[in-house]
Amino acid sequence: MTYTDSLNRKIDLPKTPQRIISLVPSLTELLHDMGLERQIVGVTKYCVHPAHYKSTKVLVGGTKKVKFQVIKDLKPDFILCSKEENTPEMVAELEKIAPVYVSDVNSLDDALQLIKELGLLFERRTQSEHIIDKINFRLKEFQDSIKDTHIKKAAYFIWANPWMVAGGKTFIDDMLRICRFENAYANKERYPEIKIKRMRVLANPELLLFSSEPHDFTDDEVYEVLRSNKKVLTIYVDGQYFSWYGSRLIKAFDHFKQIHEKVGAYE
Repeated sequence: MTYTDSLNRKIDLPKTPQRIISLVPSLTELLHDMGLERQIVGVTKYCVHPAHYKSTKVLVGGTKKVKFQVIKDLKPDFILCSKEENTPEMVAELEKIAPVYVSDVNSLDDALQLIKELGLLFERRTQSEHIIDKINFRLKEFQDSIKDTHIKKAAYFIWANPWMVAGGKTFIDDMLRICRFENAYANKERYPEIKIKRMRVLANPELLLFSSEPHDFTDDEVYEVLRSNKKVLTIYVDGQYFSWYGSRLIKAFDHFKQIHEKVGAYE
């Protein structure tokens, strides 16, 4: 069968993959929840869900740097990558070992489409549709619960020194939209570096969200931002629920509700 990945690359698979390597943490969890634990042979050190994979699966490195010989020795028949995390050079090298599928997800709609496509590719259509139905159910429930809330302008921090935020055309940006938060940096693409002393003048957010990943912010770092932006509501958030686009989305909306409860408590 011939499949097309998120970058419109053609992938020929003579049979349903039976030895999978996942270099995308959120999709490692998704494949597990689709019932593919036995087929997954290698993961990255950042594939923390489910937790037991760190001891039961072969760790092949990180998302930016992998051990190509270890991957080759596992004799995979399918490798799952992400445009966001894995470089074109890495993908080209991995293609010498096995067919490579590259995901590119910038919205919830993209995520649902990817879940559907992987369900078909791995012959897990029923499981993937069940996950999609759960996500849509929790989404509607969440949207109904916040439909009367005031839309707040928010800055979503992902890195410190240099200070970086989530810009437009990202999955995080779409999650902010779903949460009824206006991204203060939607006019900037991807993950721009900003000057915190100029933030009030240039973006003027009402809400500052500090993510737990890829950088886990310390209190001192948050205070550094607040010294230049006093009296702005600040909340720590779980980055997995804003940036993981697999089955973790089912649980994300409970976290988003908690954020709104915190925002409401200060209004």
